[in-house]
Amino acid sequence: MSTKPVSAQSLPQNLSSVNVSNLSDAQIQQMVQQAHAAGLSDSQIVQQAEDKGMSTDQGQLLQKRIEASRSSGTSAQTDSDTTTQSQSRVLNYKSTGLNKQNQYSNQADTTPKIFGADLFRNNNLTFEPNLNLATPVNYIVGPNDQLNVNVYGNSLANWKLNVSPEGNINIPGIGIVNVAGKTIEQATALIKSKLAANNYAVGHGTNVQVSLGNIRSIKVILVGEVQKPGSYTLPSLATVFNALYAAGGPNKNGSFRQIEVIRDNRIIRRLDVYDFLVKGEQKDNIGLQDQDIIRIPTYRVRVQMTGEVKTPALFEVLPGETIQDVIGFAGGFTDQAYTALIKVSQISDQQRRITDIPEADYKNYVPLRGDIYTVDHILNRFENRVTINGAVFRPGQYELQKGLTLMQLIQKAAGIKEDAFTGLGTITRLNPDNTTAILSFNLKDLINKTAADIPLQREDVINISSIFDLRDKYTVTIKGAIRKGGTFAYADSISVEDLIIKAGGFAEGGSPKRIEVARRVNDSDPNSKSSSVAQVFQVDVNAQLDKELVNFRLKPYDIVSVYSLPGYEMQRTVKIDGEVLYPGYYVIKNKNEKISDIVARAGGLSASADVDGGTLKRSNTAILGVDKNKTDTTELARERTARLARLQKSYKDTTKIAEDTTLRNNFVGIDLKKILEKPGSNIDLLVEDGDEIRIPKQQQIVRVNGEVLYPSAVVFENGKSFTDYVSNAGGFSPEALKRGAYIVYANGTVKGTTKFLFWNTHPKVKPGSEIYVPKKPEPKGDTTGKIIGYTTALASLGAIILGVLSLYK
Repeated sequence: MSTKPVSAQSLPQNLSSVNVSNLSDAQIQQMVQQAHAAGLSDSQIVQQAEDKGMSTDQGQLLQKRIEASRSSGTSAQTDSDTTTQSQSRVLNYKSTGLNKQNQYSNQADTTPKIFGADLFRNNNLTFEPNLNLATPVNYIVGPNDQLNVNVYGNSLANWKLNVSPEGNINIPGIGIVNVAGKTIEQATALIKSKLAANNYAVGHGTNVQVSLGNIRSIKVILVGEVQKPGSYTLPSLATVFNALYAAGGPNKNGSFRQIEVIRDNRIIRRLDVYDFLVKGEQKDNIGLQDQDIIRIPTYRVRVQMTGEVKTPALFEVLPGETIQDVIGFAGGFTDQAYTALIKVSQISDQQRRITDIPEADYKNYVPLRGDIYTVDHILNRFENRVTINGAVFRPGQYELQKGLTLMQLIQKAAGIKEDAFTGLGTITRLNPDNTTAILSFNLKDLINKTAADIPLQREDVINISSIFDLRDKYTVTIKGAIRKGGTFAYADSISVEDLIIKAGGFAEGGSPKRIEVARRVNDSDPNSKSSSVAQVFQVDVNAQLDKELVNFRLKPYDIVSVYSLPGYEMQRTVKIDGEVLYPGYYVIKNKNEKISDIVARAGGLSASADVDGGTLKRSNTAILGVDKNKTDTTELARERTARLARLQKSYKDTTKIAEDTTLRNNFVGIDLKKILEKPGSNIDLLVEDGDEIRIPKQQQIVRVNGEVLYPSAVVFENGKSFTDYVSNAGGFSPEALKRGAYIVYANGTVKGTTKFLFWNTHPKVKPGSEIYVPKKPEPKGDTTGKIIGYTTALASLGAIILGVLSLYK
């Protein structure tokens, strides 16, 4: 009983919900067999599945499953009495040369490459025969083939009959039939006659169909200039291309155009690979038979085509072909090729020579052995180009037509712009030796036709300037009590009011009265010391910037200055913190308000205030690194010590530390005690915006730092001297620079050590002070002169001592 062939249309109409991973191998194999029976390739199976709703990812997975199913060789086989002609054919053997990676596929291309060499070394193009195509009627049956005999109608039978090594098949109930050497058509006629002779009503209600099942192998031999000569086992459906691919194709000396197929000791066909490469024809790609010989002879004439052709390579030329044919093999000229002439490098007796081939001789020139043809690039120049730039509506390149003039070109460029400078234009023209010359013209005269029009030449470049290109950009500037001061583009008839509006209007406190406009002077007397360098106007404007009252127009480069109202004052604040009753921020009420006034407004000093340690800071940044919110004496001392330590690390010469402290200290040294005793005196300073007044707690310690043996904090005691405090810190270190010692008092003032005769006079120590002893500078080394001086002094001192001793003898 036969089964009905499954067509491509038998697949489900909606595959959007199909998961390929859930399909078994048997289902995949059955799908492939059915699709191949309907004439579909693997890629067409996937495409049809995607057309029916399968996603792209599932389609890719289906492709991989199909490939894995074929490579596993586990195609489902059914019994001979149930298998139909719709099943896929398989090989009855393991072939050599097919289905394996070509060893030349990854080799680098030679330079120059041989045209067609990549065809048989491309791993993506195998020329593998299609085992599932319809059985060719001229196919010669041989041993190991399999014939499918399907009897249907009044009689039903389905046989898979293998051809024996003797060329026979055994038809059940009929007997032995020899089919070797017969075509499928002849074998079918023979089988029908045998069936008719054995009571099968062939032609009278019973039909017989004979097709090729599993196929046999054949042996072919490749010899000559082939990459891998030898004997190859191929499918009986293989063609010449299949064999050539298996052997890697012709080698570097092999012919691609005279490949011979030898059968029974005679050449039955010559294959030209160029027919396939250039035209896509396979008329000579015949099917092979067992023991066929493919011979690849050496090439006769090979030439090279280089330069501006689409496929530069080495090409084989047959008798009767011309350079026109070689150009065709190379795909023709590129778009940038110079086609009027081809240069050829020819082989003479002992050397090469250059010959030019004009285009008219392309069909007549016969290529010679070793010719190298070079197709040049067209020149990077124009034979009919003119260019116009500048103040025209459509600048650019234009065609130089016969008799084209300058005014005609301006019309092509849509005319000149309104800002065009009509006084003078230029034409940059090429001289015969390719140097340039500048020709000037008066555009206004050409427009008014009072001057003759100018004929143009090849590569002329016309430039018409804009009036804005010939001068600086006009601007006006506004500064002062304005919201967004700056520089703005000048416009004709712009007024002061217009510029103020552009700048965002008046700032708070800006005055509309007494606005100054400074204008450039062009006629200043260079010989006069009192000559004017600017012309200044005073302008009053309406506060509402009423345009009807405008009576002053600006000129380019004017500078407008807007001033604040004379009585306008912004609030200014002073901060006081520490030991006062009401610390905080106070707004300055009067211009003559002083430190004592701020202390009084803050409620006066608290009981624990250290009036001697009061400080005034006149900066928004605490250069000493002290947190402005800290008033504790211990914290202040600790931060000062840390700052001095950082300074000591940053300087090799420690004498510079005191200088740095003075330079960077923004504390103003004040005597708050005297200020409060005599308020309003000269030492009672006027306060400024941002001032910070700090009154610390009562100071009880003195810090000793620097070059002492044990830097520490010492309790303050009346009567103790500078040296006493240093002694409490362990005394001076060996590296101490005693004469450089200094004191930083709690109010920020600094006093250094003075010298009287041979004695150092140290400053007085107060509570909260910080004593700092710097380090001696490093010696810079003794020179020869110093060494001699030291030696002389020592010698003199020794002589004096000897003299004194001699007096006592």
